[in-house]
Amino acid sequence: MRVWWSSLSAPRRRLVAVLAAVVLLGAVAVGFTAIRSDDLPTATQDRPGTVLLVPGYGGDRASLSALADRLRATGRDATVLTLPGDGTGDLKAQAKVLDDAVHTAVDAGAPSVDLVGYSAGGVVVRLWLTDPDAARAARRVVTLGSPLHGTRLAGEGGALVPGACPVACAQLTPGSTLLTEADRDPVPAALPWLSIWTENDQTVLPPDSARLTGAVNVALQQVCPDAVVAHSQLPTDPAVTALVLRALTDLAPLDRAPTACAR
Repeated sequence: MRVWWSSLSAPRRRLVAVLAAVVLLGAVAVGFTAIRSDDLPTATQDRPGTVLLVPGYGGDRASLSALADRLRATGRDATVLTLPGDGTGDLKAQAKVLDDAVHTAVDAGAPSVDLVGYSAGGVVVRLWLTDPDAARAARRVVTLGSPLHGTRLAGEGGALVPGACPVACAQLTPGSTLLTEADRDPVPAALPWLSIWTENDQTVLPPDSARLTGAVNVALQQVCPDAVVAHSQLPTDPAVTALVLRALTDLAPLDRAPTACAR
């Protein structure tokens, strides 16, 4: 193989590399579009099922382990997804992993799924929900510090260090094709969605990129004005954990008064 490669001229090597990339991207696209939505149940609010937690950029499952344990302590079945590769690849391929996890939960008897997406994991959830037939299986959604409209950090990183911005990084650049296409699909009207972010976020810029039309949008500091919580602390912060648990158990309007922070 090495002899064959070295025998090629530089232009031919570039052509082979381009063709290989096209084939790879085609395989990813085919994988994502093969979502099996016809055999999913329709979620009802009185029948909570499995909670699926989607990690952020880099796929660190440990970032959501404490939150998953807290959910299990309330009696919920909670699973943290393992994203393909190092969690920096195509977000559409990650959405296919979420689709597989939904089917695994349903095949095991879950009547619905609740979805919790942290950081870029929230974008993965958003992508999966663009299929209305698949979305019917979702009962509730919570996203934590998710760059649903991108983050300037991704664009700046790619500009400062060319080649250092993997596929998911490029997709999280504000105005990317992926995010623009996702914006065209409204959140299912009947799906309760809570989007939480922190004003101290230095990873998702601006922090309110987490704001989503059709969702209940809450900056942590609206509820707890004195909270100083970084992006990486969102999944483990006690106030955020309380908001997640509340969102998955209660549909009453959220009390945003500062006095609600103690609760």
